[in-house]
Amino acid sequence: MPKLLQINVCCNVYSTGKICEQIGLSAKKVGWDSYIAYARGFKPSQSTTIKVGRKLDVYLHYALQRIFDIEGLASRRATKKLVKEIDTIKPDIVQLHNIHDHYLNYKILFEYLNSSDIKVVWTFHDCWAFTGHCFHFVTKQCDRWRTGCYDCPLKDEYPETFLDRSVENYALKRHLFSGSPNLTIVPCSDWMDAFVKQSFLKEKKTFVIKNGVDLQTFKPVTTQEFQLTKEDYNIIAVSTVWNKEKGYDDVLKLRSILPPNYIITLVGLTQEQKDSLPDGIIGIQRTQNVHELVELYSNADVLINPTYADTFPTVNLEALACGTPVITYNTGGSPESIDEFTGIVVQQGNVNDLAMAIQRLHTCPLSRRDCRSRAETLFDKEKCFDKYIELYNRILSE
Repeated sequence: MPKLLQINVCCNVYSTGKICEQIGLSAKKVGWDSYIAYARGFKPSQSTTIKVGRKLDVYLHYALQRIFDIEGLASRRATKKLVKEIDTIKPDIVQLHNIHDHYLNYKILFEYLNSSDIKVVWTFHDCWAFTGHCFHFVTKQCDRWRTGCYDCPLKDEYPETFLDRSVENYALKRHLFSGSPNLTIVPCSDWMDAFVKQSFLKEKKTFVIKNGVDLQTFKPVTTQEFQLTKEDYNIIAVSTVWNKEKGYDDVLKLRSILPPNYIITLVGLTQEQKDSLPDGIIGIQRTQNVHELVELYSNADVLINPTYADTFPTVNLEALACGTPVITYNTGGSPESIDEFTGIVVQQGNVNDLAMAIQRLHTCPLSRRDCRSRAETLFDKEKCFDKYIELYNRILSE
């Protein structure tokens, strides 16, 4: 019986944690043993779970990162313990997701993996693997990652740091990751795939697998709780965190442009953000209540995604599955989720064009049936995550 071990910061929560869970379910469905190693952020899983490190390890790693720019290079004790677990389990495939975020030492992990016969598949949810520091260089239009990072223009943004080790980090990643003999990369969008092919990982095999959603959960529903009046036009925007990178400032500007009967609902706010919202924006704090989220999507006339940094946002897929069209900035792989029948792509940062697109859909609505149909055809989680098992079997048969 083949064994799959996934490594990610979280398990069965948030976008990457849910992806781990779904891959594990696809593996178990065809007879694999499935394990998920995680650090924090947890909901019960049908895979066997392995906790990586302690809360104290995370805090210490974060503190060291803030000073020395060593994201992914602390947590030595926790990673050595994980390596022993891997050695005991002897997985056929190690599936990596986000190995950054203050919980793992990638040098220790990759030195072990590179010296073993274990096949490694790494899903890129962001660009961290081939930069010297940042997760998304596009916010600064930086292209230093192509030849070698230095004087990082993003060192004051997440993950913030006092010192700049982008030169050393870049060199170490290039050595460890490009030197990994059994590594296959899974970009989760065509946009990400194009960047991988321009990076120091360009010689590695890539296999694009786009994210999927649970169509049995995310589906059109009828409810009275989040309905507005017939005169109002209901706009929703959803994120696990709202900041400048996710377009928070643009949403506030959008509110000042649109007529009063255009009501914006922001999901994923902190209490402080919620308390400071202007009239015409309804604030909802981050929710893990999926049924509430489905009702919000279903009652919305349109989802807007004014993101400045994203690889392939799941919120677009969830909205489509609930029959709600999407308006997104032309950021990353976000436009890949829609076509002319299910949404509109506008220039990143052009809030006036965003407002015009919303008003256009108000005047000429897109078919909610077409939105649901696109989700069923392209983003059914069963089909999407089964592709991982097909990839694993192909790798093991080579």
